[in-house]
Amino acid sequence: MQRNSVSTKVSSLLPRAAALLLLGMLVLTCGKETSYTETDMATAWAKMSLRVTKGTPGNSPTYASRCFGYLGVTMYESIVNGYPDRRSLAGQLSGLSHLPGPEAGADYAWPLALNAGQAAILRSLYNHTSDANKASIDSLEAEIEGYVRATVDDGTAERSIAYGRQVASMIFEWSKSDGGHRAYLRNFNKEMVHPDRPGGWKPPLYAQSFSHHPLHPEWGTNRPFLPANYRMEPPTCIPYDTVPGSPYHEQFMEVYRTDRQLTQAQKEAALWWGDDPDETFTPPGHSYYLATLLLEQKHLPLIDCAETYARTGMAVADAFINCWKWKFSFFTERPNTFIPQFIDPEWESFWPDPPFPAFPSGHAIQAAAAATVLADLHGDEHVIVDRAHEGRRRDEVREVDFVIRKFSRLSDIATETADSRLYGGIHTPQDNDAGLERGTEIGRNVNALQWTKG
Repeated sequence: MQRNSVSTKVSSLLPRAAALLLLGMLVLTCGKETSYTETDMATAWAKMSLRVTKGTPGNSPTYASRCFGYLGVTMYESIVNGYPDRRSLAGQLSGLSHLPGPEAGADYAWPLALNAGQAAILRSLYNHTSDANKASIDSLEAEIEGYVRATVDDGTAERSIAYGRQVASMIFEWSKSDGGHRAYLRNFNKEMVHPDRPGGWKPPLYAQSFSHHPLHPEWGTNRPFLPANYRMEPPTCIPYDTVPGSPYHEQFMEVYRTDRQLTQAQKEAALWWGDDPDETFTPPGHSYYLATLLLEQKHLPLIDCAETYARTGMAVADAFINCWKWKFSFFTERPNTFIPQFIDPEWESFWPDPPFPAFPSGHAIQAAAAATVLADLHGDEHVIVDRAHEGRRRDEVREVDFVIRKFSRLSDIATETADSRLYGGIHTPQDNDAGLERGTEIGRNVNALQWTKG
């Protein structure tokens, strides 16, 4: 089947001329010449999703990860029935028994279905975003729709748009029962009773957040996208011990020793991967952004782009569910409480503490999950130049600039993301190691879904 198809019958091929027309023509939209390849359509919606994530106050890495999961699944499901060799995720994901199918024998312009589906699901997930962001969503939808409509008849266009919106509507209804619906209204739990145990997490004095209450402590009870990811065994945490030389004490000594000799490069990494939700598109958004950089290099058919976003979105979403389940089960302290009490009373971390327990690292687990799915699809070796924070104002408090990152392997990105939290002084090595290990397992579970028929 022609993967670059615009309009096809469910059981037939698109004439080559129509496909070439879509990829080559230019249309005047909103007074500007705009050209879209299939990759452009997918990445344009990913960039819009990142923009809305970054520009919506009160966002959190937990809620953002969930949104990327549903955005990716919607992108994939809005077009999967146009590709006979591909399999829907309905019946494979938790609680998603079925989705609507296209009308048999009818023509569909699958880019229009994707376009309408992405606009609809993004509006629904971020209904609380600004009017300006909503207008941007409307504008992108109209621009891509205008481009594709020039290649198909009105009946095909309307049918395709309606189908994309129907898929998005059903996926949004499914999302409402996962435990995270409208979670931005209840970010911090003021009523939670903290377990009183040696080595237990305490609200940070040197904090990243204005709140000293924990962020979404119930997040680990949310429904995961994959049943396999909720059946995972928890990682093993080193038992509490304050005796110098003990395995637990050595974890914090490693943080202390690293902090005492931080290089400029390590400080830059700590700053780059902070991804403060008040200022950026959050850590899971960073992974969605990296998937976008990869796709822009490869110029792939629409279905391959959609699968990439579906895998990445579900990987980071389930990574945060599992991570939060384990964080609030182990409820472990961070270096900012242990080191001043048992190693150096004057010490404080290079980076401020986030408002939740330490073990395992959320940065590490989501980065490893994303790297695992992206490497499975596209291979591990890629030159990636990460410009996510290029141009941001220098951090005058820490005397560090935002310096773009360059990598030759996706796995190296996950490793540096994890290491950056050690450099920041907010995670011990075991937090990062457990996150990388379990994130890889989550990514492999996503890869193991039946994406193709036969």
